[in-house]
Amino acid sequence: MLKRKATDFIKKWIDTKNKKCLVVQGARQTGKTYIIERFAEENFEELVEINFKQMSSAMAIFSGDLTVDNMVMAMRFRFPEKKIIPGKTMIFLDEIQECQEAITSLKFWAIDNRYDVVVSGSLLGIDYKRASSYPVGYVDYLRMYGIDFEEFLWANGISADMIRNLCGYLESKTVIPEAVNSQMMNYYRQYVAIGGMPEVVQNYIDTKDFREVDRIQRSLLQGYQYDIAHYATTEEKVKAEKCYLSLARQLLDKENHKFQYKEVEHGGRAQKYFSSIEWLLRADMVHLCKRVTSVRFDLDDYARDDFFRAYTTDLSLLMAMKDFSLKQHIVENTLAGNSKGGIFECAVADALYKKGYQLYFYKNETSKKEIDVIIQKEGKVIPIEVKSGNARANSLKSLMKNNKDIRFGYKFADSNMGVSEDGIITLPLYMVAFI
Repeated sequence: MLKRKATDFIKKWIDTKNKKCLVVQGARQTGKTYIIERFAEENFEELVEINFKQMSSAMAIFSGDLTVDNMVMAMRFRFPEKKIIPGKTMIFLDEIQECQEAITSLKFWAIDNRYDVVVSGSLLGIDYKRASSYPVGYVDYLRMYGIDFEEFLWANGISADMIRNLCGYLESKTVIPEAVNSQMMNYYRQYVAIGGMPEVVQNYIDTKDFREVDRIQRSLLQGYQYDIAHYATTEEKVKAEKCYLSLARQLLDKENHKFQYKEVEHGGRAQKYFSSIEWLLRADMVHLCKRVTSVRFDLDDYARDDFFRAYTTDLSLLMAMKDFSLKQHIVENTLAGNSKGGIFECAVADALYKKGYQLYFYKNETSKKEIDVIIQKEGKVIPIEVKSGNARANSLKSLMKNNKDIRFGYKFADSNMGVSEDGIITLPLYMVAFI
């Protein structure tokens, strides 16, 4: 079983005194159902699980009065083998977007507060047939992503103590022993080639077979394409799929990683395809990095909605859009050309997205100065440059020199630790998982 950080979050939620219902959100195949089921097995005497896609007749449980006693009684008749005892039973409502009455019922489960109710669902943002919002004030949220690099290290037997020791170098800004740094870069290249989808990671841990990894990645990509075909409106189906499958070209095959509609279709325009990007965003299939016109707080005030980069929500899916040889070049460190810079920019963006950051970038068309990624933390702007080798971060240096409000910036590179007098902190690429 892969160890996930989400498990600790659910445990803390369970331990709160006046807890609400817990809504676990996230893209498909990121492990939501699996984590909830395993947590219930280890922490409760029984689990009542209703998947509304597999068991549509169970919607009848929520068709009458939505009192907790009525719903529990209906569950006992539906599952006579279940006792459903407060504090000993977890109630798990999966694919809850299929049953609006079950969403409404969350308010009454929370007010009653006798039972531990966890719900999950996919594609909640694109369901036009029924409301997808939850009763305000009666639910807590957990957003699940694919496996991050730290979780990947756990899966490979790297202990929490070893990771704490590694983070000690980050805190003290001291050089990492080369043997450690080199091994960590090897792990990181493996992770970038594999991505974070749990099924892919588990297969790699079990087999170490990149051909099998490739097969599963492509199967997952086909599943996402199926979701587009199944859930998108008639006018969006073809356009959304074209946009999605263009992401590898947008990010890896050209120097400018801005999303360009002409890469989707010859002569493509925003007027035709922007709604498709919106659909993919609501469906948790992409996340966006918007361009800002000025690098200052609050970045949202300077963000442009019409100028952005679009990333897959996990590297596993990006890898599936390219030939198998890309994984080989990543692992063997033989990448060249635009792909070399593009793939590690995607990897850094992926790590920051999984840490919950909103991403931005800056480009000055006149000076050609460009900052790859910008984030905000505690009211401060943090600029980031990504280098596949260890080239100089000239744009970052210029920004730091001309903007005294920015105290420091990061340069992630295939190198070791270092701090310059102008406030640029150089970190190995894998350290993005720990900042």
